[in-house]
Amino acid sequence: MTIVDTDLLIVGAGPVGLFGAYYAGVRGLRTAIVDSLPEVGGQVSAMYPEKQIFDIAGFPAVSGRDLVANLVEQAAPYRPAYLLGQEAQDLGRGPANLRVRTSTGTEIVCRAVVVTGGIGTFTPRRLPAGEDYLGRGLDYFVPSARPYEGKDVVVVGGGDSAVDWALMLHPVARTVTLVHRRRQFRAQHASLRHLEESPVSVIRDAQVTVTGGNGVLDHVEITVAGEDTPRRLDCQRLVAALGFTANLGPLRQWDLDLHDNRHLVVDSAMRTNVPGVFAAGDIVDYDGKVRLIAVGFGEVATAVNNAAVHIDPGAQLFPGHSTDNPAPEPRRTTCRT
Repeated sequence: MTIVDTDLLIVGAGPVGLFGAYYAGVRGLRTAIVDSLPEVGGQVSAMYPEKQIFDIAGFPAVSGRDLVANLVEQAAPYRPAYLLGQEAQDLGRGPANLRVRTSTGTEIVCRAVVVTGGIGTFTPRRLPAGEDYLGRGLDYFVPSARPYEGKDVVVVGGGDSAVDWALMLHPVARTVTLVHRRRQFRAQHASLRHLEESPVSVIRDAQVTVTGGNGVLDHVEITVAGEDTPRRLDCQRLVAALGFTANLGPLRQWDLDLHDNRHLVVDSAMRTNVPGVFAAGDIVDYDGKVRLIAVGFGEVATAVNNAAVHIDPGAQLFPGHSTDNPAPEPRRTTCRT
C-alpha cells in the first residue's frame, strides 16, 4: 500500500481544484490532488479543451487547454502531488487527521480535504442508434478537431456542448449537420446567434434512428417529425452530445449533507457538515449559488484559507496580498509504500 502524507487533499483536478492547489501553496500547505481521470483539467480537458472560454477574469478568450496549462503552471512552484486515475473512496476520521483511501489502494493522510469534484463522476447519455459504431465513427467527446478534418459530421443534441462542438468543427469538416429532437435549443443565446450565422445545417424535431457502414460509420438516417421518409446523410463522424448523468459516487458514503441528492451543502466558509471537509465549485450548493468557473475560483480560495485555519487555528484567515511578500515555501508531500 502507498501512503501519502500531506496537509491538504483536494478531490478533483479540474480548474477549480488546480487553482486551489495554487492557493494552498500560497498558504504554505503540502497538497495532494486526486482525480479519477488520467489527466488534469476535469470536464474542460475531457470535453472541450479547444473551446474558447470567455468568462475568465483577465482573459478576453482562452482555450480550455491553455486555461488548464496555465493553472498547472501557476501551482507548479508549490509542487502539489498529483494522484490521477484513481477515485477518492473511503473517508476515515481520527482525532488529529483524516484518511482517504482511493480506488488503487492509496491511503492519503491529511489534516483537511477540499472537494472540487465538479458534477462528480460524469457518464455520457448513450445514443442507442449508434452504439455499434462507438470508436468507429461515434464519439461522445470532442477533445480535438483534427480527426474531423474533411469529414461529414453529424452532431446530435440541443445544449451548449452540441452547439459549441458544431461551431468548432465546421471550419475543418467538409459538412456539419446539427440534429435536435426538439424545436427549441437549450444553448446560450450568443452561441445560437453564431449558429444561425454559420454554415452549419440544422435539423429540428428530428432524431438519428439508423447508423450504417461497412465496419466503420459512413451514413446515418434521420427521422424528422412530419416527414414520411427518413433523410439519409453521408456521415463519417457522429457526435452524440446528449448530456451526462452525474454521480457523487463514494462521496455519498462520507455522511455529507446533500441538496437535491447531488450537491454538497456548504456555509459561507465553504465548510461542509463534516469537520475538516470543505468544498467548492459546481459540486456545492447554497442560497444564491451560481455555477460558473469564475465563481468556483473565489469559492476555492475561501475554502483553502479556511482549511488553513482549521489545520492551524493560530493562522490568520486572510493570507495577505500576493504582491506583499514571497509566499512561504511548502514542505513536500511525502509518499511511502
